[in-house]
Amino acid sequence: MGVKDTTPDEIRNSVFVHFSIVFSFTIRYFCKNQIQSVTQSFTITRSFLKRHLTNPIFRIISQVADEMQLQAFVIGGFVRDLLLKRDNKQDIDIVVLGSGIDFAHQVAGKLDGEVPVKFFKNFGTAMLNFHGWKIEFVGARKESYRLNSRKPIVEGGTLEDDQNRRDFTINAMAIDLTPGQYGQLLDPFNGIQDLHDKIIRTPLDPDVTFSDDPLRMMRAIRFATQLHFTIEPTCFEAIGRNAERISIVSMERVIDEFNLIIQADLPSKGFRMMDETGLLKIIFPEFCELKGAEIIEGKGHKDNFTHTLAVLDNVASVSDNLWLRWAAILHDIAKPLTKKFIQGTGWTFHAHEFRGAKMVPHIFRKLKLPLNDKMKFVEKLVLLHLRPIVLAEEVVTDSAVRRLLFEAGDDIDDLMLLCNADITSKNPAKVKRFISNFNIVRQKLKEIEEKDQLRNWQPPITGQVIMDAFGIPPSKSVGIIKDAITEAILEGIIPNDYSSAYQLMLEEGRKLGLIKKEG
Repeated sequence: MGVKDTTPDEIRNSVFVHFSIVFSFTIRYFCKNQIQSVTQSFTITRSFLKRHLTNPIFRIISQVADEMQLQAFVIGGFVRDLLLKRDNKQDIDIVVLGSGIDFAHQVAGKLDGEVPVKFFKNFGTAMLNFHGWKIEFVGARKESYRLNSRKPIVEGGTLEDDQNRRDFTINAMAIDLTPGQYGQLLDPFNGIQDLHDKIIRTPLDPDVTFSDDPLRMMRAIRFATQLHFTIEPTCFEAIGRNAERISIVSMERVIDEFNLIIQADLPSKGFRMMDETGLLKIIFPEFCELKGAEIIEGKGHKDNFTHTLAVLDNVASVSDNLWLRWAAILHDIAKPLTKKFIQGTGWTFHAHEFRGAKMVPHIFRKLKLPLNDKMKFVEKLVLLHLRPIVLAEEVVTDSAVRRLLFEAGDDIDDLMLLCNADITSKNPAKVKRFISNFNIVRQKLKEIEEKDQLRNWQPPITGQVIMDAFGIPPSKSVGIIKDAITEAILEGIIPNDYSSAYQLMLEEGRKLGLIKKEG
């Protein structure tokens, strides 16, 4: 088939598009912390795709398709990311016009070593791992849904049926792996045009698509956030109409998509779309409570919803740590509960860091987030997020820095990143002052850390040493003596060494009427 002139309408109505057609379009490359728009003439040919189907698994699949006299296609995210020149080093989805399970076993038999195949007979799917790739095989199928469930009723179908059930046009493109047609594109919904236009669009009626599987609403927002695309207006309105349907999806599945939005380069975009469509209020109502700014007697406070999203974007620009991003999301979460107007003073949010830290376990439990050291990390940063800021506003004393190092431990660097991200003032002079003072705090932290080694520090005198010295059982006195030693070291009253701490232990013991054992 030679090159021919093809109108956009002809492409949209055609199920089969040969890759000898030349497209010229803008590709947006996404680099960490930066977006570059690069316009280039991009010639997509069948030979181009063959060169880019570099994973040897594709030739093996082609060989098996020939032997079994079946057609096989790579479809979905791999094709999308290939055309976007976006790294996809995890998943490959293969659709077979036949049994996906049988096909997967045949492919596994041609791989080096014994490659196990996991299969799910009820769904007609199989999966194997090959050189770090997760490859899933499924027979082409069509799906129908019940109103109260997102689990489909699955029947065998054609490739067209399978493409119809895909969530978005950019994920419905397939590349033929069958010998003789290897490297040909099947693009019934002109997904390649939507890639060019940077549009998220459903293949069929969006109300049906989102009602059938409400998780697709979260996926639409996730893809738009990750790829810096726009959701087509009709689809966006349909998300708003169907937002309540998200309640039939398990929170575990919802939070997976939520976390992917948080991990995007500019997560605030996804939060704003979730808010505008009503999804955010259903999934995470506590966050929506941050919205709004009040003015009384001419004194107002900032909109903490907008502020928190700015802090989140600031953190995202310097760290990929998901849990540091969650700390940014939750650092002011208790401000609505602690907000108070005091005449002559203005608005206060007294102790919002303490209330916020106490809210973290409840929020993590409700959102099915891990109740382990990840939660403890977020809890600690929410609790301590004001401490470096207070230091930056006052005279920075050694004792205050020692106490901060002691309480933050190994998380001190993340805490400083969060606090720096928390500076969102539009007042340049205020920002300049904060940054200058923050640099002083950082220098003090470095000096104290090098001198006193207080990161993850424990007092040199343990409770066991105290009990052995005075011949006493575990008791309140042990805690009093240990706290006195800790305070004395943090305040710089005694050096951080065993001998000085031991002498103070004896002094504090005498105050409590304790006598050191002989021998």
